[in-house]
Amino acid sequence: MDAISFVLGIKSSHLRSAHLRDLVYRGRVLRTSKINGDGSATAGGVNGHVNGDAGSGDEDTQSGPQERYDPKSAWVMAVYEDDAGDEQLWKRTITNQGASEYRINDRVVTAQQYNEALESENILIKARNFLVFQGDVEAIASQSPRDLTRLIEQISGSLEYRAEYERLKEVQDEALEQQNFTLHRRRGINSELKQYQEQKREAEDYAKKADERDQAIVTHILWKLYHFQRVIEESEAEIQKHQEELKEQRRGIEQYDKALEEAKKDQAKVGRDVSKAEKQIKQKEKDMEAKQNGLVPIDEKIGITNKNLKRCNARIAEIAKERDNHSSSVKQSTKDLKVVEKAQAQWESDFRKLAEQEGRELSEADIQEYNRLREDVNKRTSADQTKVDNLTRQQKGDEETVNSLRSKVDSAQWQIEKLEGELDDIRERRVGLKNQAEQTSKDITEKKKVLNERNSERLRSAQIRTEKDEKLQEVLTKLLEAEDGRKQNEKEVRLRATVADIKRMFPGVKGRVSELCKPVEKRYATAVSTILGRNFDAVIVENEKTAIDCIQYLREQRRGQATFIPLDTIQFTSPNLSLKGNHRGSRMAVDTISYDRSLERAVSYICSNAIVCDDLTVAKHICWEKKNDVKAVTLDGSIIHKGGNMTGGQGSKQDTRRWEDTEVENLRKLKDKLLSELSALPEPRRGNSDEEILQGELSGLEQNLKYLKDEIRAHERNESSKQKELKHVEQELAGAEPKYDEKQRDLQSLKSSLQEHTDVVSEVEDDVFKEFCQRLGYADIRVYEAQQGSLQQEGAQKKLEFSTQKSRLESRIVYEQQQLQEVKNRVKALEDKAKQDEALITELDAEKESTQNELDVLSAELEQLTEQLEELKAKHAKKGDKVADQRREVQKRSKNVEGTLKTIQSLESERQLSAANKYTLLRRCKLENINLPLEEESRGLDQLPIDMLQADPDAMDVDEDPDTTAFQTSDIQDYGIEVDFDDLDEDLRENDDPKVEKTLEDSIKALTAELESLTPNMRATERFESVKDRLQKVDDEYENARKRAKNTKEQFAEVKTKRNELFNKAFSHISEQIGPIYRDLTREERLPMGGQAYLDIEDTDEPYLSGIKYHAMPPLKRFRDMDHLSGGEKTMAALALLFAVHSYQPSPFFVLDEVDAALDNANVAKISNYIREHAGPGMQFIVISLKTGLFQSSEALVGIYRDQTANSSKALTLDLRKYQ
Repeated sequence: MDAISFVLGIKSSHLRSAHLRDLVYRGRVLRTSKINGDGSATAGGVNGHVNGDAGSGDEDTQSGPQERYDPKSAWVMAVYEDDAGDEQLWKRTITNQGASEYRINDRVVTAQQYNEALESENILIKARNFLVFQGDVEAIASQSPRDLTRLIEQISGSLEYRAEYERLKEVQDEALEQQNFTLHRRRGINSELKQYQEQKREAEDYAKKADERDQAIVTHILWKLYHFQRVIEESEAEIQKHQEELKEQRRGIEQYDKALEEAKKDQAKVGRDVSKAEKQIKQKEKDMEAKQNGLVPIDEKIGITNKNLKRCNARIAEIAKERDNHSSSVKQSTKDLKVVEKAQAQWESDFRKLAEQEGRELSEADIQEYNRLREDVNKRTSADQTKVDNLTRQQKGDEETVNSLRSKVDSAQWQIEKLEGELDDIRERRVGLKNQAEQTSKDITEKKKVLNERNSERLRSAQIRTEKDEKLQEVLTKLLEAEDGRKQNEKEVRLRATVADIKRMFPGVKGRVSELCKPVEKRYATAVSTILGRNFDAVIVENEKTAIDCIQYLREQRRGQATFIPLDTIQFTSPNLSLKGNHRGSRMAVDTISYDRSLERAVSYICSNAIVCDDLTVAKHICWEKKNDVKAVTLDGSIIHKGGNMTGGQGSKQDTRRWEDTEVENLRKLKDKLLSELSALPEPRRGNSDEEILQGELSGLEQNLKYLKDEIRAHERNESSKQKELKHVEQELAGAEPKYDEKQRDLQSLKSSLQEHTDVVSEVEDDVFKEFCQRLGYADIRVYEAQQGSLQQEGAQKKLEFSTQKSRLESRIVYEQQQLQEVKNRVKALEDKAKQDEALITELDAEKESTQNELDVLSAELEQLTEQLEELKAKHAKKGDKVADQRREVQKRSKNVEGTLKTIQSLESERQLSAANKYTLLRRCKLENINLPLEEESRGLDQLPIDMLQADPDAMDVDEDPDTTAFQTSDIQDYGIEVDFDDLDEDLRENDDPKVEKTLEDSIKALTAELESLTPNMRATERFESVKDRLQKVDDEYENARKRAKNTKEQFAEVKTKRNELFNKAFSHISEQIGPIYRDLTREERLPMGGQAYLDIEDTDEPYLSGIKYHAMPPLKRFRDMDHLSGGEKTMAALALLFAVHSYQPSPFFVLDEVDAALDNANVAKISNYIREHAGPGMQFIVISLKTGLFQSSEALVGIYRDQTANSSKALTLDLRKYQ
């Protein structure tokens, strides 16, 4: 097989050696042989080693290496005869150096020409369509779908296009990716170009709109400044006129203020008496409620005790019925006993009479003869007679014993039945009591749970109430201390009310500085109030608009004036952090104030770089010695200003009270909050009452449970006693019944023995008394004696019956008397319990009556206190009316003063507001670089200070008594800035209507909105040209990429089409042939249809990229995977596949190397038949086999052997056609 594979161009990797040089035979040749140039040997003599061995090892050692005649080359030649009868000689030579030489018809050719000559005869070296190696059959059968695809690719020739296919696909993908990349770049640059073009146009429009907006802003500011200046001038004149009027009005109301204060003191004194009376009434009501709450558990206990008493009486009635039943049973049994005794006496009397009547009289002679004959009988039967007498006496004794035992058994059985019935009743009552006890236990658990919850809630509520009361007392104490001797002036009251109103109307109002900021320690109060100065009562708002709205409201309502600090526009100097820790006795003013962090801008504006010092020495050291440009304030209010001048302490009384205003107001709010929270808490007394009711119910349930448990234990004891009694009776019955049965059997045996002896005596009597009986007319002597003795026997039997009945009745009477005594004991215990409950009820009624009497006394005292309270309230009302009259007098005379003050405050507010607005507009122009037209002699906007108060930052306002001074106005600074209003139209000067301002603002807003919507890119023009150049370059790159992608796509499609056509052509042919071939290989006489086989392709578009599955179903077997087939079935399936593959472009011969190794004789025969059927002139099968079934059916046999002499293989052939 190696020689055939070698000459037909198979690679050495598929042969038995890794290298071609290893194929040269290295065995030793005979010494007499001569190595030819082509590697063959020619015999020169015979040395006796006909088997080809070169000699032993000793000879090799002696001859040395010079005597080795190793071949230098080897060759194989194949002789091929085509259909026309022409022969071709194909020869391949290999040297021991691994070099190959190819010859066709003794003509040297190249390896490629050699392969092309083989392929021209359909001998495909790569596909190996002309041979099957040993072991390839099993590998083909178990190969994967991808391997099968590769096999068909080799057969079809599409594998030759694989490398080109993959290369062109990769090139195509790369070209498409490059095309897409450049396309995306082109689109992006186009979009960028359009964007910059649009931005260039927007930038031009933006510049125009910006100029229009700036001009509109200047016009608006000029209009506002003009009207602000006009309002300032007009307000100053009006304020001066009204201040003169105010001085005259204030002189007339002083005496009415004094009268009002006296009336208030009288009213307060009466009010304290009213409060004292109300406290006494509340104490009495509290005592009454406590007494009433104390009645609740008493009533509950009385109710529970009454229920227990009723239950106890009911139980006594039930047990009394049981007692009456036992008593009546005793009486009835006693009565029955007397009846039996009377009946027995009557029977005995009647029996004696009957015996006298039925007795027959004999003559003296007959009696003597009877006695003589009886003596004769006695002599003759003395022994038997003695036994009969003894047995008769014994029988009577045994009969009495049996009757006694029978009576005992009957009595025991009756007692057992009665005891079992009583036990059933006791168990039933005990189960009922247990159910009641369980339900009562559940009720107790629920009550305890509710009671615990109530207690927890009460304790929690009491704890909260205690905490609230403590806080309230603390607040009230602080209020009392704060208000002691304190008097609020009218200005403070009005300012507080005004701030409250604007906070309610405008959400952006935070509150006054004095309310929002407090010293962190009380010792800093004077220093902090000094630092706050004129801003102490200033109002902090969120923004400038809110401040303007508030000022407008104050102006319209004539509510006075106020300073507003807007958080959004306020300008301040950040504190100098280097001053922190400058001296141990100093600290930054900001650090001594407690405030919310949202107000930090306002606090920083107010405090600036001010510091708080412990004393004046520390302040002098910081300001004068260290020369720090700061304002230093001591704890007593002394100030060292930035300029170096010093102001003495201001006195802490007024400033402290100004701080206390805020604290007192907060305390009042906290007091109201605590009072509302206390009123919302549940009343403790009502909770206590509910708990006492629950406690009473719980006590009743626990007492009831105790009673039920006692009853259950009593029933259990009674049941145990009854069970013991029943057990005792059952034991007696168990002991009596065997004795009774035994005695009964003994009695029967005794009767049998007695009968035997009686029969002997009777025979003797019949013989002796025969004549005597005939003469007297008796059948035998026993009839005579029976007549005389039957009455005696009957009497004895009757006496026994009477005795039995009396014994049973006496036993019953004893038992019933015992039960009656037990019931009486139980009744007595219950009656004692009832007496205890009655005594408890009497005691509780007495306690209830005592408590009720105490309640009546408290009620009378409460009525008396209520009458006193009404009198005090009436007196307090009169005092209140007097205070109201005095207040009305004061208000009547203060009305003109308030009106004048409101007018002045309104004018001052307008003046201050206009000045602040003017300053704000000028500062805005400075900060925003607005080109505002100014007069020639005016100072520039750069001279305008950022802080409005910077001209006198260390100034400190001191409140003055409004009763003695006129309303003070503040100076307004213009900072030397004069605005030129010549550019302002006359229409705008004359019209200050808000609609005009709205029109101007709308114009500015519209222009600003347009500008904001434009958001131009001012560098768009220069970027536009740069992007335009980049676009031209990218366009060129995209066009080149598109052309390249188109070319590669066409080349790839061409290769793909060729590969697809070749593969599908081969696959279609093989798929059509595989079924018939497998059917022919598996067909037999009993299975003419054979098996089924088919190929299944996974991808129809590009089948060479996926796998092909091969399915084979042997005859009479269901479908299964190829791995589950037997070795023979796999071989048959693999051969069918090989034959089908070979049928596509078949080679002229097919070499099979031991493909039948795994087949049995039947399958070998099938293979043989198939080969014979398909062999022909154009198709030759060369089979290497060791199975007789194959080579005995062949047309010729070829045997290969090695010629040692010639150092070559030799062939022996045998033509078998003439033998077939």
